[in-house]
Amino acid sequence: MTRCVDPDNESTYVEVEFPSSLEEAKKPEADILRELRRCGYCNETTFAIKLTLEESLTNAVKHGNRCDPCKKVVIRYGINEDKACFIIRDEGPGFDPEAVPDPTAPERISVPSGRGIMLMRAYMDRVEYRDRGREVFFMKRRQVQPPG
Repeated sequence: MTRCVDPDNESTYVEVEFPSSLEEAKKPEADILRELRRCGYCNETTFAIKLTLEESLTNAVKHGNRCDPCKKVVIRYGINEDKACFIIRDEGPGFDPEAVPDPTAPERISVPSGRGIMLMRAYMDRVEYRDRGREVFFMKRRQVQPPG
């Protein structure tokens, strides 16, 4: 990156806006993964971020914007050697994350969808929903690999 990005200061984040499609949602991923490697994130942490990023972008496109190509998704992110922070925003009506059914409940085990929020919370150090669910913030601290 050519400018100073501070994960503690959202005004310094890199911002990428794209039309609401799953294909377009994949495009920022390569730059993000490259920046994670440059900052020394291990494979396990990179995988956790990649999975959470894919889940949140898919949710924004499919559930937030209902795959409407006239609507936009915005991803903002700040990555340094200590932590990586992401904000995904859609133009949908929002939702209440607490109203999403528990995917581990016996009656929901066989349902093939609905695990994204649970996975995001399990993999990230912090997940927050903002603006009535139209925006999700998540953060992961870099894991320091023991020598050897």
